[in-house]
Amino acid sequence: MSAEGLSTPPEAVPEHAAEFRKALGLFDSVMIVSGIMVGSGIFIVSAEISRQVGSAGWLLIAWIITGALTVAGALSYGELAAMMPAAGGMYVYLREALSPLVGFLYGWTLLTVIQTGTIAAVAIAFARFAGVTFPSISETNYLVAPINLLPGYAVSLSTAQATALFIILLIAVVNCCGVRWGKLIQNVFTVAKLLGMMLLLGLGAFAFFRSPSVFHANFADAWHPHNTVQIGHADIYTAFGMIVALCVSQTGSLFSADSWHDITFVAGEVRNPKRNLPLSLALGTSLVIVLYLLCNLCYLAVLPVHAIQNSPSDRVATQMVNTVLPGLGTFAMSVLIMVSTFGTVNGITLAGGRACYAMAQDGLFFRRAGRLNRQGVPASALMMQCAWALLLVLPRTYDSSTRTYGNLYSNLLDYVISAALIFYILTVFGIFRLRYTRPEMPRPYRCWGYPWLPGLYILGASIILGVLFCYRTATTWPGLLIVLSGVPVYWFLRRGAATHVRKTSAAASS
Repeated sequence: MSAEGLSTPPEAVPEHAAEFRKALGLFDSVMIVSGIMVGSGIFIVSAEISRQVGSAGWLLIAWIITGALTVAGALSYGELAAMMPAAGGMYVYLREALSPLVGFLYGWTLLTVIQTGTIAAVAIAFARFAGVTFPSISETNYLVAPINLLPGYAVSLSTAQATALFIILLIAVVNCCGVRWGKLIQNVFTVAKLLGMMLLLGLGAFAFFRSPSVFHANFADAWHPHNTVQIGHADIYTAFGMIVALCVSQTGSLFSADSWHDITFVAGEVRNPKRNLPLSLALGTSLVIVLYLLCNLCYLAVLPVHAIQNSPSDRVATQMVNTVLPGLGTFAMSVLIMVSTFGTVNGITLAGGRACYAMAQDGLFFRRAGRLNRQGVPASALMMQCAWALLLVLPRTYDSSTRTYGNLYSNLLDYVISAALIFYILTVFGIFRLRYTRPEMPRPYRCWGYPWLPGLYILGASIILGVLFCYRTATTWPGLLIVLSGVPVYWFLRRGAATHVRKTSAAASS
């Protein structure tokens, strides 16, 4: 297909049959922020983090770093969200603050991997935990056995993959029926998952007051690492080695707290966005970070650090519940994670379609994606996002030495975690640039603690990014290549859009 068929500049996009509907209030917005953040990560990644940092105290420090970065980022983004409350979120901020190319590279990475890969990964997580209750749902129960296509890669269709495909398609179709349906699902499932987390916290508190000996033992030696994995040549027992370990551990914890900014994608549907967007970012991220810290305290109140490090399949929360209520943990946590992941897929689907819409409005995506249906939602953009997420579920990686199959999107997500951090840094830097280049723009909300808070965010995130590029080369450098692969695509689309404008102008004048 030619570039002309892909996109047109904004002035060539036909009039919409509908407009975005202001259907999201403050409560809805907070539910989107917190509901997207809480998936399955908080119930799993503490096992890997504890193997990297090796002790109770450093485990909590790792999560505190994540919390500080997340809340600082949210407070910083609030200024941009209030200034530019339009569909598209970070894509719009990067386009306006830096350049259209930088904005496109973010949108390219978001569409090809970040948003769609996360949808695929979280949908598979739903299917895996559904398999606890329904054993026929399994990644090894094949409807179509793996077909090796390239060395190290195959495609297959297991019952778990089929379940994930159904969930992705169902949620996309429901969201095409209007933002009210999307927000209803989001509100119900987010409230349910938050209540489930509160029950988990209550169980941890009960275990602590019944027998505080485990908690006291964990913190009696809180700062001495044990049984850690080796990270490059860094010595975990030195200050520099611990800094490296804490930075590398952010790969898991930041991913577990990621996507909090997705509310900015749906800014065009938020009522009183100049107030509600910054407020929802601050409230939603703060709520989740507090819950995450409390969850880790509960793990440490029930399980010794070595038990957290060796949790079966890294399912720390399941092991904790089984320890307090033997026999119930596996089922209870599978239900909670199914609820949690279903709501996360819904929130990411709802938000991501608006980013595709904004790109199409700028002539950098399929023209149909820049139109709204009668319900006031970008249905075509939602279904295009859905189609790519469905495709990402099918490919498998293959390890010939162990003869095991993995998931392609898991590798892609590893690649772009560091790339996403680059865009977060650039977006926060955009606050400084816009204050200098466009001081006249109305700023209903000014970043709290400016310039120190956004400056510290940039510094902290840059240190983590630098360590990842030095000590996680297998995943960071390929991620950068994925981002840069969007450069020729951008120039191809821009050239095609310019050609279309010339042809349209010539036809109109003849």
